[in-house]
This record gives sequence, C-alpha cells and structure tokens, in this order.
Amino acid sequence: MAVAVAVAVLPFSFSFSTRAPAAAAIPFLSPTKTKTKTNPPRPCRCSAKSNPNPNPPPSVGVTASLLDPLLLNFFRAKMVHEVGWDSPRPGYDGLIEVANRLLNAKSNQQTQLSALRVLKSLFPTWLLVLFKMLVAPIAHGQLASMMLARATALSCKWLMGPCSVNSVLLPHGNSCSSGVFVERCKYLEESKCIGICINTCKLPTQAFFKDYMGVELYMEPNFEDYSCQFNFGVPAVCPAVDKALKEPCLEICTNANRRRELGRTESDIAQCPQL
Repeated sequence: MAVAVAVAVLPFSFSFSTRAPAAAAIPFLSPTKTKTKTNPPRPCRCSAKSNPNPNPPPSVGVTASLLDPLLLNFFRAKMVHEVGWDSPRPGYDGLIEVANRLLNAKSNQQTQLSALRVLKSLFPTWLLVLFKMLVAPIAHGQLASMMLARATALSCKWLMGPCSVNSVLLPHGNSCSSGVFVERCKYLEESKCIGICINTCKLPTQAFFKDYMGVELYMEPNFEDYSCQFNFGVPAVCPAVDKALKEPCLEICTNANRRRELGRTESDIAQCPQL
C-alpha cells in the first residue's frame, strides 16, 4: 500500500524552477551622455553540446531498475520458503525453476493456495487490512483500482517486463485508468508453460486482490503474443468459462515438444496437463 500511495501522488507533485528577473535581461543605458566607442559584436562561441546540468537527477525508471535485483531476491526468498527448495541457478532463471518445482510438486488447487500465501506474505497484514477497510470503498473502488494499477506498472517490470497504465471499461459502463498492459510477459515467456501462468500467477493474483485488498481484478493473458491485460475494478470471470483456462500448450512448451517426440496424439499434445 505504501508503494501504491506514493505512486498515486506522483501526478500531483510539482517542480519549481527559478527565473532571473525580467529586468536583468534589459541592457541599461549610461546616465551620462558621453559617447563611448563600441566594439562590433563577437560571434557566439556557445557549443550546441554544452549541458548546463551535466549530472541530471536520476529518473523514476532508473531508480526502479536499481531496485529490481532487490525485488527479485525478496520475491524469490518468499517462493523458496513456501516451496522448501531453492534452485542452484542465480537470478531470474532460478526463480523460474522454483516456480516449476511449486507447480510439479502439488495439485493445481494446492499450487494456487501456495502462490496466494506468497503474495500475502509480501505485505504486512495490517496494511492489507487498512487498505481494504479504508481505501477500497472510496468512489466504489475506483480510487483503489487506479492506485493499484500505477503501483503494479511501476514496481513489477522486473517480473513481467515493460508495462503501462491504460483505460479499461468498468462493469457500470464508465472507463477508468485502472488497467495495466504488459507488452510481453517475461514470466510467461521464460516459464514456457500456460500452467505456471494460470496456477502461480493469474488465478492466485486475482484472488489476492479481491480477498485481501478488496479490489476486483480480471487478468487476460494472450498466449499468442505473450501480452497480458490487467483490469483492476473488473470482476474475474468464472473459471468454468474463462477462455484462458482452455488454451492449448504454447508452441515453445518443453513438455508439449517432448510429447510430440514420444508420438502422442495431437489431442494429448494440445491439452496442457497442468490445467
């Protein structure tokens, strides 16, 4: 919530710059009338490459990128604690292996509950309670939805890749800037598995924001171009009719390619065994 509040007030912050008085730019004539010899003006020798501020302050994007390794290690530590196993591989590759172990060691429902516990452990309990009680009810949830969209776009690029805030259509017909569009989800592409996307990300994330933050969320992953649309403030559809849960395996799915090598039928290859 602290990140969400900080992000929400960014558009309302102001920067002030000092200006020289207008009079300072006006040349003054000498009070006396004595004639002075004037030299012809010299050509300007200013360089186009000069920079009055050679050390500009870091942008928000640069600051966020410096935090990416810390966020990755923090999230991975929570995953390792839940799974009870850690990969010997460093960085993002190791995180994907931990997610694979989580999916393969449990049933789909158990995996979703484990991922939900991981998400909950990322926040102090009292913050979740206060956010759901005090912020979520404001303006029928629109304020909380917009705050969470901005916080997600700002703080989750290390996990999903480039993303931006966009407008979504709410159930009552109004549009609201409470969406996040992920251009190409790194988590999906690196895991190469629809089952990991659905059971460790989509379903538990939707449940987390609804149950613990009081904000509806519907996620729409696109398994053709690996993009994903977050719709904060929009209720998730029933799993029985959610088209994302009926998609075939990805073309890059390692298990599907292995089943092809074993000569399995096309129906067995198409259906993801992790759904």
